[in-house]
Amino acid sequence: MENSSVLYHKITRISGENTEELDDCLAIEEPLEIQLAYHTPDGKQRKSISVTMRTPGNDQELAAGFLFIEGIIHTKSQIAGIHHAQLDENKVLVTCSEGFEPQIGSLERNFYTTSSCGVCGKASIDAIKTRSAYAGMRDDLVLPKALFYQLPEQISHHQDVFESTGGLHASALFGLNGRFLMLREDVGRHNALDKLIGAALLADHLPLHNHVLLLSGRASFELIQKAAMAGIRIVAAIGAPSSLAVQLAQESGITLAGFLKKDKFNIYTGKHRIQ
Repeated sequence: MENSSVLYHKITRISGENTEELDDCLAIEEPLEIQLAYHTPDGKQRKSISVTMRTPGNDQELAAGFLFIEGIIHTKSQIAGIHHAQLDENKVLVTCSEGFEPQIGSLERNFYTTSSCGVCGKASIDAIKTRSAYAGMRDDLVLPKALFYQLPEQISHHQDVFESTGGLHASALFGLNGRFLMLREDVGRHNALDKLIGAALLADHLPLHNHVLLLSGRASFELIQKAAMAGIRIVAAIGAPSSLAVQLAQESGITLAGFLKKDKFNIYTGKHRIQ
């Protein structure tokens, strides 16, 4: 099987008294450097914005989603192009549209992130909280509880790399009728959501207020923040939410469900949206 997201590695498997040699499938983890090119009165600038450990694939979406969620890019029109560097698939260059100068001088962050950390390097607590352009939008969403029961099975059908490695997180987007729309996988849960939101940004589908976001693992603070930045109003997680995730969901007007299974789940915030 040819897949740039997986790698085969010879292992020794021990089971009781039995030992066998076989090939195991591993999820690939490699660094991605995101660079930004833009025009200023002093001429063209090119800066390295972030290095994140990710699973290769959908790198353009990851870069776009990351820049949007951090408030560096606000619309698709501010992006002129996204390309991998020549001879280096682990570098991606985002070129800003002429006339748009991103405000990156005030960013108080060393943007090195590991695959497990979406807010590492922030200089202050205030720097962690990014303001959503879609905050305060009204909605009258009400979904039947039965819709949520079918989501875990749907996401398992679309997690291709997870099926072969067991080592990836996933973020999936569904319509309000429960229809599966899109899924992205990555070794980093925050990268998977960046890829998903980046895909929506590049397709001009933001805000995502008429969608349901499903997280394959736990719901952390940074994932709820990313959802809020994209205008998502309903988040369901297979795992548990953290205390700060619940607090932020409450503040952001997000319905947050956790411990989602085929026959039960917990509602932590926004229960008025679930019948």
